[in-house]
Amino acid sequence: MSFSAFSQVETPTQNSKWTFGGYAGLTGGFGSNSGIAVHIAPRVGYKISENLEAGLMGSLNWQNSSYSYSTLFGIGPFVNYYLGRNFYLGSQFQEYFISQKVKSSEEKYSSNEAALYIGGGYMQRMGNNSYLQIGGMYNVLWKQNSSIFSSGFVPNIGVVFGL
Repeated sequence: MSFSAFSQVETPTQNSKWTFGGYAGLTGGFGSNSGIAVHIAPRVGYKISENLEAGLMGSLNWQNSSYSYSTLFGIGPFVNYYLGRNFYLGSQFQEYFISQKVKSSEEKYSSNEAALYIGGGYMQRMGNNSYLQIGGMYNVLWKQNSSIFSSGFVPNIGVVFGL
């Protein structure tokens, strides 16, 4: 059994084309592989036009389970295109650097992996310049037998301010 919570906040400064925000999450598991994971993904963007935004995104995932400790750090560019403030299309590239320690054997592993996410979703207006975003992205570089990730699909849900 596991639980998770995610949040996204994106707030440009007034009269600025810069946007700031990101994702944060907490995941926990119970049973034979109990543990906790913390996810933080800050981002800074620039509105090239009213509907096109590009920027840089980072990510840090820290996990501590019954079996191992792991840290995953990623960084890379992103692009979002907004369609009539009802839908969005997006892409982001992340280069991930992974470090893991197995508790039972004290063995340490390090690797890196590239990911190119492409996706989009639906946006529902919640108020002045605020939107609920629901969507997903797929890592087109994901390989089932060699990736550190269990799937290439990543669901997204969040709130965006300032669009």
